[in-house]
Amino acid sequence: MTDYTDSQAVCRLSSGPRTFFRLPYRPVRELTEQDGVDAVILGVPIDGATGYRSGARFGPEAVRSASTLARLGSRERGLVITDLLSVVDGGDVHIVPGYHLHTLELIEKSVDAVHGIGALPILVGGDHSLAIAELRAAAKKHGPLSLVQLDAHRDVLDDYFGVKHFHGTVYRRAAEEGLIDPTTSIQIGMRGSVPREDLADDGLGFTVIHSDDAIELGCRELGRIVRDKVGANPVALTFDIDFVDPSCAPGTGTPEVGGPSSAFALRLLRELELPNIRTVSLVEISPPYDTADITAHLGVAVIFEIMTLAAAARRTTTQQDGRLHAR
Repeated sequence: MTDYTDSQAVCRLSSGPRTFFRLPYRPVRELTEQDGVDAVILGVPIDGATGYRSGARFGPEAVRSASTLARLGSRERGLVITDLLSVVDGGDVHIVPGYHLHTLELIEKSVDAVHGIGALPILVGGDHSLAIAELRAAAKKHGPLSLVQLDAHRDVLDDYFGVKHFHGTVYRRAAEEGLIDPTTSIQIGMRGSVPREDLADDGLGFTVIHSDDAIELGCRELGRIVRDKVGANPVALTFDIDFVDPSCAPGTGTPEVGGPSSAFALRLLRELELPNIRTVSLVEISPPYDTADITAHLGVAVIFEIMTLAAAARRTTTQQDGRLHAR
């Protein structure tokens, strides 16, 4: 096991082709269950379903580059991720620019392969339209999931520009297809102006906590609310970078002012306990609108916190299994 606290080791790992967190590059198509991989980070370079500013197709590249600075030890959780989880960079999924529905099929195929080896897919987008493919793959393996969505927008419009699959429609489609259970799902951080139909009760059943209320409640209480809502259900965790105020994350396609700080967002992730997390996505980082790569570095921190969350869940399970064997 590599000692990631050793400066010489870090220098060696920083050379060569860039990968997420300097982790081994293992194309998904080559992985098997016998490899013992626990999590696969996949880039999803798409932005053909955005409604305002494009550029999110370059998000995976920017996060990969920024992640060379990151280490894999967490002071807050008292662990080193790679002591508990085997994580690899699975490369970028194949896409066909301009053919969105076909691209969704290709994304689903790649995520199917990750679930097929029993690993956790961690998708780095790319725009939020990837979520319908992500959830189709996860639901085939785990059944309907509870959604934990940190976002400035609910993404439950019925259509956008007259089409049904767009980055603002994904969670209505997911609910309609039975991929998620809205009654055990929670959306946090919503703010900004909305279409007229968004003011009415949509009847979907999500728990929605708007941005001002989330900030007033605080991270610890939000963590408790999330735990009570999802319980031990299989969970899809998604983090849209516009959850964070654009003063901290300017590099996004649909910025909404008045949101939480990056510090708030990261602390909220550290307050989460999701023992049954089954799929993860980070979306909507648009490097052309970034400043000094601060949005990309925030994306790195988000993925890091989510990996520590998964590692902490593994540690808890291992400790419980040990106690059972001891008896």
